[in-house]
Amino acid sequence: MTLKGEEHLGKKDESPRKHSSTCETLANKLEQFSNMVDRSQLQRISPTALAYLGDAVYELYVRTFYLIPQKQAKTYHHLVVTQVRAETQAKLLRSLWEYLTATELEIVRKGRNAATGRPKRLDPQTYQQATSLETLIGYLYLTDIQRLNELLNKLNLEN
Repeated sequence: MTLKGEEHLGKKDESPRKHSSTCETLANKLEQFSNMVDRSQLQRISPTALAYLGDAVYELYVRTFYLIPQKQAKTYHHLVVTQVRAETQAKLLRSLWEYLTATELEIVRKGRNAATGRPKRLDPQTYQQATSLETLIGYLYLTDIQRLNELLNKLNLEN
């Protein structure tokens, strides 16, 4: 017995980006969430809370991105940690800048202003940019999953 989508696991040339069933399931769940929560409630969610959510969504995206082809757990960990570091997130935000709408730029600004405290190894600007990216991802996850997927697909994650 094979599970839905299992036939793809053996193919090394396919990227998780090409498989939208997970995204469609998430979109359905988000639509249910959106029907329970009105737009004004979504707008009141703090940038810090959006960054908290965006951090989890982004890490899940990166983990999924590297899932195929199969690798050793140590390799998965190294690849993911490299991508979720604040320095990499700041660089990725800068690479998306030209594609962002005015609303998205406003969310990025709010995320930057909400960034408080930081690891000692980071300069404030890098930490603010990383937090801004996470805030944008959290916001789009709740409001426009298709737009989130569009932007995530523009990222040049390293293999």
